[in-house]
Amino acid sequence: MTTAAPAPGISDDTLFELRYARSRDDLWDMLTRLYGAHSGFAAFRKDLDKALLTAWRQRPDDLKRLDMIRDLEPDWFMRPGMAGYCFYIDRFANDLKGVVGRLDYLKDLGINYVHFMPCLKPRKGDNDGGYSVMDYRAINPLYGDMADFEAATKACRERGISVCVDLVINHTAKEHRWAKAARKGDAKYQDYYLMFPDDTLPKQYEKTLTEVFPDNAPGNFTWYEDCQRWVWTTFNEHQWDLNWANPQVFLEITEIMLNLANKGVEIMRLDAVAFLWKRMGTRCQSEPEAHMILQALRAACRIVAPSVIHLEEAIVSPEEMLPYLGRGEHDGKEGNLAYHNSLMVQFWSALAARDTQLMTHVMATHFPGTLTNATFANYLRCHDDIGWAVTDEDAAAVGLNGRLHRAFLSDFYEGVFPDSFAKGELFQYNPETGDKRISGTCASLAGLEKAEAAGDAEAIDRAVDRILMGHALMASHGGLPLIYMGDEVALPNDYGYHDYKPHAHDSRWLHRPIMDWDRVDGMAADPDGAAARVFSGLRGMLARRAATPEFHAKNATEILQTGNRVLFAFARRAPTGDVICVFNFSDTWQTLPASWVVQQGASQLHDILSDSPVGDANGAIPLPPYARVWIR
Repeated sequence: MTTAAPAPGISDDTLFELRYARSRDDLWDMLTRLYGAHSGFAAFRKDLDKALLTAWRQRPDDLKRLDMIRDLEPDWFMRPGMAGYCFYIDRFANDLKGVVGRLDYLKDLGINYVHFMPCLKPRKGDNDGGYSVMDYRAINPLYGDMADFEAATKACRERGISVCVDLVINHTAKEHRWAKAARKGDAKYQDYYLMFPDDTLPKQYEKTLTEVFPDNAPGNFTWYEDCQRWVWTTFNEHQWDLNWANPQVFLEITEIMLNLANKGVEIMRLDAVAFLWKRMGTRCQSEPEAHMILQALRAACRIVAPSVIHLEEAIVSPEEMLPYLGRGEHDGKEGNLAYHNSLMVQFWSALAARDTQLMTHVMATHFPGTLTNATFANYLRCHDDIGWAVTDEDAAAVGLNGRLHRAFLSDFYEGVFPDSFAKGELFQYNPETGDKRISGTCASLAGLEKAEAAGDAEAIDRAVDRILMGHALMASHGGLPLIYMGDEVALPNDYGYHDYKPHAHDSRWLHRPIMDWDRVDGMAADPDGAAARVFSGLRGMLARRAATPEFHAKNATEILQTGNRVLFAFARRAPTGDVICVFNFSDTWQTLPASWVVQQGASQLHDILSDSPVGDANGAIPLPPYARVWIR
């Protein structure tokens, strides 16, 4: 890692003043528009300035040094050597001390970014997988304490691994101290939430709101008898939505964010950002004020902890998602990362249909080739379900019926469609809309579970190829690839969740298995097994990605038309030359004219992944089932 030292004669406070001057307008232009008319704005302004300076003075020296490095290398997270890994601490390594003991395993794989799934102290009982937080300044006691957390982030930093942590900013647990005070009638804290004495306004809001969890948490408001109030509860009755129209909420969350930054967090995953601002007559999602809040939070980080970047979790349509990476007035000033949900959905769609026309249309139509100081977090699977985010308009553009195609995908990945290779389960089926989301691990959805159960060697080979093709797509498309825990060793579905009462109602636990370290240890004895083949394939893939400068996220991704509906292709356009990436989404051999690849900009017919030439004597490039090639 590059090292740097503060300039001689520059004091800490002077450095703070310089960074404050750099980001002052980005911060206060937004906050003045949001809160300038509020009666407490002048006091809020003084309190926020004080909070920023206090956090800076409390920031450890080694993190201030990292700030200097990142100021000099602001593209650090966009470089081809970056690769992430996401896990629940207890399911990966029991606790934070256990995580430290597994870091060498991750480094061997090629990981330098780890996402500790929700680890702040949650409410007891049902807590939405940890996203119902009752104390932002404490660690879940099952994982350790704050000292253990700081030791873990330090151990990661010493290995060149950046830590990502979830900061839930749309809501708190109803057991949070703010909520407890609000329930006792404290007017100050009641204004931290959206509380109503009767259901007049909630009923008006409900007319245009959608339900996130209709099965388990219908509606968006909950009545609490003890405080005689309706409370806005978008996700669950135990998760109270914060009132971001109150500047004190911004102040509190900023102090929490900077405290975590000072504990060693380098990537803040801001949860459920689309829901921050409420406006009557709308879905109360992705309102303009949400982007103002997010720009202001980003500016606060750039002042105090510029080594920290923001990952904004917004699983919405492409047009709605792109602004979270900064568009228009927020260009280059809002999120640094956002999940590429569309790429994930389109991969599984094309895989089931053996047809890439919809994928090509969506990726070419809705996404720019590059972004300013931002990129996508690409993933095949995550801790959540898959919602089939295919619009009727996009489906119609390639001759499909959107509703029927979404239903086909759910049936295919549930495993009930004839000859489906997949094995998954439904999540949150809504008979009124026909919406059927899917749960399942990458390996099981890709066909490995069924193939191994049948003892079908050829089907196992095909499943492994599907898995590796998917990861090769995520690693080469513009962005930063993320691997969900266990996918690197092809963990199958965990049906044990049915027998554990706290999880039995939520099929997402199907793809949240406990890490099988025996499976990892067994790879040496069975190098030809699926686990070893997937692991070695991923490790080699990440190493080759890291050595390919064209995969820097600043280099544009251009979607290409191959003329073959089972092939998906794009070019990475770079000053050093182009790389043409091609993927075969069928289970049959295909060919691609070598002349076409040359016309697209490849100066050599050489595959980076296999480190071998491509093309035959007839001027064609043969592509086996589920082929993936990165042609320079």
